[in-house]
Amino acid sequence: MNSFPHDRESFIQGFVIHRGVLYESTGQDNSWIGIVDIKTGKADKKVTLDKQYFGEGITILNNKVYQLTWENKKGFVYDLESFDQIREFTYNSEGWGITHNNQNLIMSDGTSTLHFLDTATLKIVKNIEVTYESKPVNELNELEFIDGFVFANVWRTSLIAKIDINTGNIVGFLDLNPLVKQAMQLNPNADVLNGIAWHEGTQSLLVTGKLWPYIYVLKLQQPV
Repeated sequence: MNSFPHDRESFIQGFVIHRGVLYESTGQDNSWIGIVDIKTGKADKKVTLDKQYFGEGITILNNKVYQLTWENKKGFVYDLESFDQIREFTYNSEGWGITHNNQNLIMSDGTSTLHFLDTATLKIVKNIEVTYESKPVNELNELEFIDGFVFANVWRTSLIAKIDINTGNIVGFLDLNPLVKQAMQLNPNADVLNGIAWHEGTQSLLVTGKLWPYIYVLKLQQPV
């Protein structure tokens, strides 16, 4: 398993690869969006939010960057090339993770619900409830859409859930407990597993966590 450096001061909230470039967003004070240098783990910061906002997940679609905030019920849209803000949008829940399936934005809010948003109006067009063995799974966090499934960090666990977006059923879990333990040993301040980025070209999954010292590259040997 390969690994790359990650900024130990990055309280990561969003993680995505677009056209071979790795983007990251963070929360807490001075929340930012940046392009990560995979060799150093450091980010070239493109957006820094006003201190009133706690940044959350990001996704990229149609040359736009979509960003959520946590408790302000407000999201932002930026031009991918310039990172100029294009518009704002609102939602009636907290903002946690966001991804897309090339048709709709898909966001989580800390519950067992995934919301699907129209990309033009940025309004919710449908919801699905995420369950495992018929029981709701709450605290779905950072999201990544891969080959018809949403992969979601389950907050405060070492688990990544693989979700069938047609039914909401979790069809399997990745348990990354060894990586969580290693991160905690290397940095006592390390927080939870959070961050999933899919590299289509190499069919690799990049994962990390809040204040983690490394980004890990996973090659899935079999379906989750």
